[in-house]
Amino acid sequence: MTIHSHYHYIISGSGCAGLSLLMRMMREPFFDDKKILVVDKAPKITNDRTWCFWEQGDGLFESLVYRQWTEVDFYSTHFSAGLPLLPYRYKMIRGIDFYRHIQELAKEKTNIHFLYEPVMTTGTKDDIAFVELASGTYTAKYVFNSILFQQPKLHTGEYMLLQHFKGWVIETEMPVFNPGKATFMDFRVSQEEGTTFMYVLPLSATSALVEYTLFTAKLLSQEKYTTALKSYLEKYLGIAKFKIEHEEFGIIPMTNHVFPSIEGRVIYMGIAGGQAKGSSGYAFQFIQKKTAAIVANLIKSRFPAQQINLKERKFRFYDSVLLNVLHYRKLNGDQVFASIFKKNPPARVLRFLDNETGLWEDLQIMNSVPTGVFLKAAMQELFR
Repeated sequence: MTIHSHYHYIISGSGCAGLSLLMRMMREPFFDDKKILVVDKAPKITNDRTWCFWEQGDGLFESLVYRQWTEVDFYSTHFSAGLPLLPYRYKMIRGIDFYRHIQELAKEKTNIHFLYEPVMTTGTKDDIAFVELASGTYTAKYVFNSILFQQPKLHTGEYMLLQHFKGWVIETEMPVFNPGKATFMDFRVSQEEGTTFMYVLPLSATSALVEYTLFTAKLLSQEKYTTALKSYLEKYLGIAKFKIEHEEFGIIPMTNHVFPSIEGRVIYMGIAGGQAKGSSGYAFQFIQKKTAAIVANLIKSRFPAQQINLKERKFRFYDSVLLNVLHYRKLNGDQVFASIFKKNPPARVLRFLDNETGLWEDLQIMNSVPTGVFLKAAMQELFR
């Protein structure tokens, strides 16, 4: 493999955002004669995470969908119900399948090169983008960066909750799961730490991914995650004996901090570009929207990324209001989500979480939650 010093495009970071962009580039003949460099500290070769998202119809990564569901359960002490999702399907993609698929496709392209070294910094000089590695500086017309080099410094009026979770793929001796229905949120667990729920994705009658998730300012000890998972399995699913086939642990920032979208000719993507939704932590579909827009703009010889528009500002404001409520513990998250799912059809809620609703549907969602609490938080955010 020949490593050059200058490329048309450099993709800094080979996680979900970087490889999603690469996948979209490989599908377009426009990029066949463009030299593309992908840089990261090491190749992705382990099943280090699972991406879940909802989608109508078949998406770009349909062949990689490991499991999917058209109905989910929602549980809380305030409201519980089975929720039909159609026309949406809730989909699960395993990290290892995603990495392998895109890496294998890239091997067939002579214009795509991979380089595995830690990226020290990115920037723009003399209208040329660059990445700085220990082996030297590599330049390009544009750098697409998804590496978060440091934690953001919050300003007045910005909140940072952590969505942190520990999940087990377990195998049981007896059939206990319904493979046709997932548990989207189960808030019946203790809310002492903050917004806390369980998540169950059945893979078969005897296997499931069970995840303990919290929206709080601080992490727990590993023992507390383990204790909570064991307690939930026994108390609510009647499972005392099981084998752990796989374990995952993750942290996603839930914040209204405005991450940089563009700095010179460096375009930010993924969590580093603010694609994790501030009020939910969901990122996969926002990454797909961002990378699709980048590719479309490049093909049309436009600057690859645009500043946020009015619609995006609207949903950022909504996220800030919810973060205000959760940060100051004005309401527990279980009350908020129970109110929303109780008073709205699931498809409307999913559209809202996707930032796809219009004003009328926004108002329906807003009317679902305790007006006094949210109106006060909205006024605080509006006039901060």
